[in-house]
Amino acid sequence: MGTKHSIIIFLAAVTIAAVAGCGPSYDEVKRQSQAEWQQQRKADSLALKVGVMPTLDCLPIYVAKECNLFDTAKADIRLKPFNAQIDCDAALVKGNIEGCVTDIVRGQHIIKKGTALEYVAATNAYWQLISNRTARIRRINQLSDKMVAMTRFSATALLADYATDSAKLKDEEVFKIQINDVDLRLKMLFANEMDAMLLPEPQAAVARLYKNPVLMDSRDKDMRFGVIAFRKKALEDKRRRQQLKAFVDGYNAACDSINKNGLKHYSQIIRKYYQIEDKAVNALPKTKFEHAKAPRQKDIDTADKWLK
Repeated sequence: MGTKHSIIIFLAAVTIAAVAGCGPSYDEVKRQSQAEWQQQRKADSLALKVGVMPTLDCLPIYVAKECNLFDTAKADIRLKPFNAQIDCDAALVKGNIEGCVTDIVRGQHIIKKGTALEYVAATNAYWQLISNRTARIRRINQLSDKMVAMTRFSATALLADYATDSAKLKDEEVFKIQINDVDLRLKMLFANEMDAMLLPEPQAAVARLYKNPVLMDSRDKDMRFGVIAFRKKALEDKRRRQQLKAFVDGYNAACDSINKNGLKHYSQIIRKYYQIEDKAVNALPKTKFEHAKAPRQKDIDTADKWLK
């Protein structure tokens, strides 16, 4: 090898060594990652975290987030998605989130277990008892020896009891199966693994779209159980109250926007958060969203009576 080639190789090696020396070491990268993680964790702890579900009563929250209706100068509001109400409520009780969309039966159950809650808003959530079309069930009294999917200590469990009681069916005649994940519940209907189930929107709309019969609708029974609940302890300091006000203001603005423009105007957001096809979006019933206000006492009393 000539002297010229030796010099070139030497210079290249020096350059590589210099570049390598300029880069961060493994320990430096590790320290930087830990610092970033701690910074993100701190920001998350200071933010107002709200548990949400793939149910239509959460739409104003999704619209407020996507359309920047939350005043970010006053509050960092972060949505924490769940597919099962029981998991969402568990996160609320543990303090991993400050608030969540739930139902009064679940809320009252949580309160009775020792976690004080404040109901910030009543939502327009409703549930339909829908049977599997292949089971040829057209009436509630045909549910004898059938499986009905629901969630324990929830509006779906109360409504399942209400339905079977109205048909004079004994508890042991109907198998009430706990399926907490609402999307899984719907999949089990299509897989013929359940005879009937309580479904909220938009899952109910998807079930109806494929000709599965509706046996009961909670709206016909004047039962309104949907709520947005926050832990009272989380709202004790002034900063959290300011965050809550920003959340409610954004929520109310989103309700007004949806009521004005209609659901189809937000079809892109609906598809994003609910993972449903266009024909299911088009099949959603016209829905009015009300500003945040306390739930009716009669619905709280109904939940308390059933829980006893």
